[in-house]
Amino acid sequence: MAYYVILSKLTDEGRKTIKQKPERMFEVNKELESMGVKVKEQFAVLGPYDFVNIVEAPDNDTVMRMSVELGARGSVQLLTLPAVSAEDFVKKMK
Repeated sequence: MAYYVILSKLTDEGRKTIKQKPERMFEVNKELESMGVKVKEQFAVLGPYDFVNIVEAPDNDTVMRMSVELGARGSVQLLTLPAVSAEDFVKKMK
């Protein structure tokens, strides 16, 4: 399984939804699991992005499909970054 950091920014529509129903984000997490993407950590943040998520998925194709599915809804914009754990980074550098 691979790790990804997903930076998300809500659209106006997404902000309306989250204001009316903040628990919607947990419903989306369950949808992601059905797509093969497991949310490991999730943070609401201040600044240019609204949320930072650390997810685990089998491959780039799975994350790409998830990104298109969520983006097509019009409630969020995503920036997805593949991530390598520090331990794996050190092993691969040797």
